Amino acid sequence: MAIVDTGAFLRDLNELRQIGKFKTGVHRPTYSPQDMESRRWLMAKLAECGLDASMDGIGNVFGRHRGTGPHILSGSHIESQNEAGWLDGALGVVGALALARVGLPVDVCAFADEEGHFSIGFPGSRSIVGDLSDAEMDGAKDRTTGTPMREALAKAGLAGVPRMALEEGRYKGFFEMHIEQGTQLERAGLRLGVVTGIVAIWQFRIVIEGQQDHAGGTTMAERRDAGLAAVRLLAAVDAAFPLLCGERTVWTTGRITLDPNAPSIIPGRAEVLFQFRDIEMDVLERLQGALKRLVQESNRRERCVARIEALRLDTPALCDPAMIAALEGAAQALAPGAWVKMPSGAGHDAQIIAQKLPVVMLFVPSIGGISHHWAEDTKEDDLALGVSVLGEAAQRFLAG
Repeated sequence: MAIVDTGAFLRDLNELRQIGKFKTGVHRPTYSPQDMESRRWLMAKLAECGLDASMDGIGNVFGRHRGTGPHILSGSHIESQNEAGWLDGALGVVGALALARVGLPVDVCAFADEEGHFSIGFPGSRSIVGDLSDAEMDGAKDRTTGTPMREALAKAGLAGVPRMALEEGRYKGFFEMHIEQGTQLERAGLRLGVVTGIVAIWQFRIVIEGQQDHAGGTTMAERRDAGLAAVRLLAAVDAAFPLLCGERTVWTTGRITLDPNAPSIIPGRAEVLFQFRDIEMDVLERLQGALKRLVQESNRRERCVARIEALRLDTPALCDPAMIAALEGAAQALAPGAWVKMPSGAGHDAQIIAQKLPVVMLFVPSIGGISHHWAEDTKEDDLALGVSVLGEAAQRFLAG
């Protein structure tokens, strides 16, 4: 059995951490000079491990194992949120690199823009499974700067470079190691999470139409205040959902926009972006039905009219039982009693790759549950344990 070199793994992680360093985290927005430097760094590391390294036309970095199979695919992403953490994504890529370093038959991937800097979700992993059109790329823009994706790609030297596709029949499965980005492991005093599946995100736009009017001259009896109607609807949702949700369901009002959004004008329109997440389809469908009924009840009760539009209705991505078993066996062998099976509440490239391959994920704890912030961190011992379990599980799965 090949034993992962945890020392080299930690050195690689800390070396990558210096590219785009921001306080104790990193700032590597997709296609920025820092991001492209990190991709070139990775290509050099892949070549050192004997892999054939390349970067495709959307920025995916790929290291192809030269030997015989069966092969596994492993990786994540290496761009970061703005002024954010050093492990989110990078951990999975460097973990995959550690597997390649000890000679396992692994192809290593770093998918582009998992963090969603551009206005299309998961473009790197969607591209590699054949689920991203040229038209979507043509219309995509950077959410922060407004820069078109095509312009950003050209500036990064990727204009006209072909996009790669997964080779049919090459892979037995896909492994992704990641920080938990939550507090479940830390609170329970556990060191590893074997992921059973990745939740689906169901996102909705709720638009409420009222009547814009003067904040002083319009009596309370006359008002059709879209802002207050939105607040009352969301309060009703928050009261109803706990009676209908699953054990790990979450829901979020991510944005409320009032028009005209002025202190002395009654808002005539409110737009709400609302989402919920769960791993069970029946829970998702039950909550969607409840949300529609609550909108109907708001329309009966309020003097404003609400309408609802579904923006995103994902399918939960369940992890492969054989790959879960391999991780369970490895975790129990190396950290007996210090691991748990759990779902992922966040989205990951693994859920996209699941369209083509069996997948599984391994979580290590996040200190304080902090992620998407420069204070994001994990104990070195937990990082080293995670990559050791990843290597052990990969070998068990390949031999199965």
